[in-house]
Amino acid sequence: MAAARPPRSLLAPACLAGAFALLPLGYLAVRALERGPGFAWSVVTTGGTAHLLGRSLALACAVVAACLVLGVSLAWLTVRTSLPGARAWSVIATLPLAVPSYVAAFAWLSALPDLSGFTGSALALTLVSYPYVYLPVAAALRGIDRAQEETSRSLGSGSARTFLRVVLPQLRPAAAGGGLLVALYVLSDFGAVSLMRYDTFTRGIYTSYQASFDRTPAAALSVVLVVMTIALVALETRTRGRRGHARTGTGTARPAVPMPLGRLTVPALAWCATVAAAAVAFPLTTLAYWLATGNRSTWDTPGLLEAAGVTLGVAAAGAALTTVLALPVGVLAARHRGRTAELIEQAAYAGHALPGITVALAMVFFAVRYAAPVYQELPLLVCAYAVLFLPVAVAATRAAVLQAPPVLEDVARSLGRGPVRVLGSVTVPLAAPGVAAGAALTFVVCMKELPATLLLRPTGMDTLATRLWTETGVGSYADAAPYAAALILLAAVPSYLLGRQRP
Repeated sequence: MAAARPPRSLLAPACLAGAFALLPLGYLAVRALERGPGFAWSVVTTGGTAHLLGRSLALACAVVAACLVLGVSLAWLTVRTSLPGARAWSVIATLPLAVPSYVAAFAWLSALPDLSGFTGSALALTLVSYPYVYLPVAAALRGIDRAQEETSRSLGSGSARTFLRVVLPQLRPAAAGGGLLVALYVLSDFGAVSLMRYDTFTRGIYTSYQASFDRTPAAALSVVLVVMTIALVALETRTRGRRGHARTGTGTARPAVPMPLGRLTVPALAWCATVAAAAVAFPLTTLAYWLATGNRSTWDTPGLLEAAGVTLGVAAAGAALTTVLALPVGVLAARHRGRTAELIEQAAYAGHALPGITVALAMVFFAVRYAAPVYQELPLLVCAYAVLFLPVAVAATRAAVLQAPPVLEDVARSLGRGPVRVLGSVTVPLAAPGVAAGAALTFVVCMKELPATLLLRPTGMDTLATRLWTETGVGSYADAAPYAAALILLAAVPSYLLGRQRP
């Protein structure tokens, strides 16, 4: 059973990580109240704000529902059934992680110019974000003790009833965590909704920042996004519940027998192929067209290689810092009940729904006043990545720790080991595959991040994403294609490794 009170050795770093994630809120509080609470309240209570709220929530709900259907169905087919080529399909299912939302939106708009607004935004965001659900659900399916299902069937329950009563409750934490990440990703996205001309909170905040030197209205709108994030995290906490579903042993040595699909084999293959065609083949085909029509003699090969190296370096640094900060928060959320643990977890999610420009301006605000040496330096950009993507690593860590048997930690404590030794010698090794998966996923999203990178990158430094956006902004789609191709290829490597995970 989880300890009622978390040890100080775990609580202190978790609080530090939560406080770090709350830095943008301090900035927003200062900016939003610059002209008094009355003015800020007048901004958030206008009809336009309510309109943006409704549109943003509608888009988030639609994308989350679609991602749950895609993610859970593909995870079940690739992990638990006799689907032909299941290993290959599992890899393909993760590849959309490598496609930035603005690239997917451009691909669809270039082929279907009339596809815009809500439909276009929902389609593009669903196809690039469903792996946030697929990956944790697939990992959970691999970790579930299948003897429980065999016992259920031996007692007369059919496959459908066994799935609903035995498997689905154990998938709920992973699916809920993935759904939360999708919702926050949608709320914070700017590239896809901007290209699709669909007004959301994020686009409204960007417009407010660009329209005036007065940051108060944009800050007030950002505060509404933070409140929405807190509400979503609280809802997700209640949805997934607080029960862990861990194995009581290492499992049997015999290989698991996949469920035969029979007559459903062809429809299952058609379903997987349709998703793969829309999420992977279509944007790659569009990109290949621009590469073929472009003038190769104008390609800046040295600049391309330099941007690729910079992208790998900053993404690796961002993933490393984010994973270190996420570890105590994920363990605390998985192992300890109580209001303190919930508040720290909610704090860790605070920055994920904020637009990248808001987080970047918060980093500039604090750097200029309290840490001038890091202003316009790489560490400031790495810190922004950690604030933006901390929930990605926290969700993966929490799900991995939930499946690690807590009884082993109890045994270690009974043998006289302190909390730090138990964490380092028992909890972390057991959860290492899930933590590594979270680090790889964080690495991918850091590579694709655009707004914060544009504002915080040191002078003269470009990543693949910033070069891509620069070329696209002036309409040079053929010149932008090499950077888009390089970005997708580099991001596809960790996505491929994530898809190849097996128990």
